[in-house]
Amino acid sequence: MKTLLIAVGKTADKHIAALTDDYLSRLRHYLTVETAVVPALKNTRGLDASEQKRREEAEIKKLLQAGDCIVLLDEHGAELTSRELAQWMQRRMNAAPRRLVFIIGGPYGFSEGMYAAAADKLSLSRLTFNHQMVRPFLVEQLYRAMTILRGEPYHND
Repeated sequence: MKTLLIAVGKTADKHIAALTDDYLSRLRHYLTVETAVVPALKNTRGLDASEQKRREEAEIKKLLQAGDCIVLLDEHGAELTSRELAQWMQRRMNAAPRRLVFIIGGPYGFSEGMYAAAADKLSLSRLTFNHQMVRPFLVEQLYRAMTILRGEPYHND
């Protein structure tokens, strides 16, 4: 299954980028994974949060294709254990979408249009994380889910 990870804004911290890249390389043993970065908006001082989210939506939608299964990383999304995420991934793979697209939003989250387009919302925690930190957490959890599905010795209960 093809997977696309979209994030708003680039990762400025080289350590976070390196950790994300490490887990992406591991994940690519199981899935075809691509990444895309929507550049952070410039000159946002005069924009309210809803306008900023609307502009981010327009840029995100340029990366989407018909048939994509869109999953938003959202604080109000479903909280799953690692084993539950593995089962969720298996169900998604069995449904055979064209692409599974995970989206990490900007500082204000997502527009109503993005919520309407999403098939699912997932939360990595009830805690709030810097959007840069979400990247390695998500990729590691996807890697963990794939090792669980394959019965490989990475995850410990």
